[in-house]
Amino acid sequence: MINQNISEFIKKHITKRAESFFEKDITDNYETLKSNIEGKSVLVIGGGGTIGSSYIKSILRFKPSKVVVIDTNENGLTELVRDVRSTQGLQAPETFITYPVNFGDPIFEKIYQFYKPFDIVANFAAHKHVRSEKDIFSIESMIQNNLFYAYRLLKLIEPDQPSHFFCVSTDKAANPVNIMGASKKLMEDLVMDFSHRMKCTTARFANVAFSNGSLLDGFIHRIMNRHPLAVPGDVKRYFVSPRESGDICMLACILGQSGDIYFPKLVPDQLTKFVDITESFLTDLGYTMDRCASEAEAKEKSQQLAHNAKAYPVYVFNSETSGEKLYEEFYTDAEEIDLETYNSLGVVKNAPVLSASTHNIADGIADLENLFSSGSIQKGEIVEILSKYIPTFDHIEKGLGLDQKM
Repeated sequence: MINQNISEFIKKHITKRAESFFEKDITDNYETLKSNIEGKSVLVIGGGGTIGSSYIKSILRFKPSKVVVIDTNENGLTELVRDVRSTQGLQAPETFITYPVNFGDPIFEKIYQFYKPFDIVANFAAHKHVRSEKDIFSIESMIQNNLFYAYRLLKLIEPDQPSHFFCVSTDKAANPVNIMGASKKLMEDLVMDFSHRMKCTTARFANVAFSNGSLLDGFIHRIMNRHPLAVPGDVKRYFVSPRESGDICMLACILGQSGDIYFPKLVPDQLTKFVDITESFLTDLGYTMDRCASEAEAKEKSQQLAHNAKAYPVYVFNSETSGEKLYEEFYTDAEEIDLETYNSLGVVKNAPVLSASTHNIADGIADLENLFSSGSIQKGEIVEILSKYIPTFDHIEKGLGLDQKM
């Protein structure tokens, strides 16, 4: 039985922070945040996930007048409403309404037209897993969601000129080695292109500890089912808490200048190995970690687990799947970085936009759409187009995906 307070576990063993990493910047900019959120109308797309729902809870502290939430996950929206209406200190506005629809579907535009104008539009709808490049069908779905629909959204809202538009990115967009990161890098270029016509910002940030569908979140479900755990022994990641993920997106959305890309000022000694978190998690549950050399060994030992067992089977492996970095980075050497304005945030300034005289983002979108409509295609053809528009894209192809592993 899992009896941990996950928020407290994150503070103690993962982020090692008692309060939000961004609390000082929120305090320092409180009046600006309040004046830009209080009484304002907000549209949140992808608001049923961990980051989107955390963003909603962050902005609700500043009392917007209307919040409309879109997400394909009906259950996630249900839990969001329950969470907001059950949390001390959060007050839902009179208009707080959720719709389980895809923002790429025609019904979304009807909803937008009915409720507009919006002062703030924030898009968190994204394929976020490296495992989404398992084959050409999953890749097409990912690029459609991360890029094509984002483009359609920007064109939809541009005539109404919201005061703030935010679209979430990922640390994997810096020097991308997987197609998910490349799709978000093109999304960043899309934001940069529109930033000359309306206020647009984005943010790259670390893994969100115990976010929905993450490796760590999976531990809870696996242990409840007495399944073995599986964890890479060589992979390090930066982590933020769910609360911190909402805070950085709120700060980037409201405080940023158009075209800014925000990231947390975490440093290399804050990188944490998944295997170390696993050991701490099991220790808190009263187990020692029983390292297994194979999936078969781990599964066999899990079948023999007694209710009073002292050791828990964990398959520890070295990363060998396509698109995996051993560590992440928030910016590249070619980018102009501001590390002085904020206590906890860095900002990529004046990010280069694809040159209209050679390749522009609309051309890239058209090339990808044409490829996907051409019939039988290969993964390599998708990588070739992405590399054409992202010269720093260095795809790691190992012929093995995460869906092929425990």
